[in-house]
Amino acid sequence: MINSVDKLKIGNKVFNSRLMLGTGKYRTLTDAVESVKSSECEIVTVAIRRLPTDLKYDNTNFLNSLDWNKLWLLPNTAGSQTAEEAIRMAFLGHELACQLGQDDNYFVKLEVISDPKYLLPDPIGTLKAAEFLVKKGFTVLPYINADPMLALHLEDLGCATVMPLGSPIGSGQGLNNLANIKIIIENSNIPVIVDAGIGAPSQAALAMELGADGVLLNTAVAQSKFPSQMATAMKLGVKSGRLGYLAGQMEKKYYANPSSPVNQISKF
Repeated sequence: MINSVDKLKIGNKVFNSRLMLGTGKYRTLTDAVESVKSSECEIVTVAIRRLPTDLKYDNTNFLNSLDWNKLWLLPNTAGSQTAEEAIRMAFLGHELACQLGQDDNYFVKLEVISDPKYLLPDPIGTLKAAEFLVKKGFTVLPYINADPMLALHLEDLGCATVMPLGSPIGSGQGLNNLANIKIIIENSNIPVIVDAGIGAPSQAALAMELGADGVLLNTAVAQSKFPSQMATAMKLGVKSGRLGYLAGQMEKKYYANPSSPVNQISKF
């Protein structure tokens, strides 16, 4: 069962929650803040490009409404089309984390996306940026296609996790890359976080049942009718899937197998 030992370790940080939440596309500030609270997540990812250079003078930014003693900022390099842009965004992300009192926060969700239509990550640019940032001391969480060989290369470079997409960003299609995600999980010695494409709590649960270490999602919560309620549902889906994985699923059988004894055991 899930206990105090079953924690998510990324780099030198340890987390209780295996659900990470994005912060874009919410209709209101209240929806965003309440969803983060309802999800009970501990890692919140924010696009660096969307943040002001000085948070102290922007009272409208929802980051100032969150308790950063309980949350960990995961700056992301969304919008970067080249490795060089992503590297620059990563350094800005650290500066913004410092403004929130997290001076030791060198986490970065690395996104290098040059494809404007399908928003698929650029594997070459991601490798290039990851190698540089790891050498500079960043805790790199790269967003990638569900490519098992790319995942191994990034692990060899020293990335803290790999984050394969389930399906295109914001599509809600679920785990279209199921076979490859299974291979990545099987081969990986670092946490595997399924990122992008999750649209329903059942899909989050499925990712966790496969053995993924966590799930990162955004649109499924932000664009639901009741975001805070969906955030709770996703939290429960992730917990349920993790419990199912740890419990060990029964072996599938081709034929039916009666759950009640065929032979009489005793008389009552």
